Amino acid sequence: MSFCNIKPKYVNMADINNSAKDLAGQPALSPEGSADGAAEAGSGAAKGPTWDIIELLFFAYRDFVGDPDEVLAKFAFGRAHHRVLHFVNRNPGMKVADLLDILNITKQSLGRVLKQLVDQGFVEQKEGEQDRRQRLLYVTAKGEALALKLALLQTERIERAFGQLGPGSHETARRFLTAMIDDDNREGVLRLMARADRVRKV
Repeated sequence: MSFCNIKPKYVNMADINNSAKDLAGQPALSPEGSADGAAEAGSGAAKGPTWDIIELLFFAYRDFVGDPDEVLAKFAFGRAHHRVLHFVNRNPGMKVADLLDILNITKQSLGRVLKQLVDQGFVEQKEGEQDRRQRLLYVTAKGEALALKLALLQTERIERAFGQLGPGSHETARRFLTAMIDDDNREGVLRLMARADRVRKV
């Protein structure tokens, strides 16, 4: 059984690492996210894009993944390696097929990244005890140490933000992010997280 029933939606694992382009000359955003502040609440105008949240998500993600980027660069790794390392560390013994489902990437893309992690001693593959055709993935001690280091870097940023928002911010953030997941994927993601929490307390 798959760890997480996620509908196929293959994407390129490469992320845009560049900083945001110069925004000089662009209209300033109002607190409501409109370009000129003209669209006020209750004006009756059609609601346009939620620019403020869209752009804050872009920049928050940029900085959130940017913290581990410097560490990963020392190993000539990128964000794809980080994702694989994260999920294998959280789900020891997971099948390659399950990792493909979680990441929604092609087998070719995963194969290239996984080979580098295995060759450099961060991940190991073992045959399944009942089905030797299965390839089960585990982090090595070296891989676990790197995964934890990256997770702690990101936790520092998250905790700083929670500290500014006050009580209840963790649960609010969790509810918001959960609601952002597609309806038909949400329960599978929550089951995956719950299972990882039971198996590995890190």
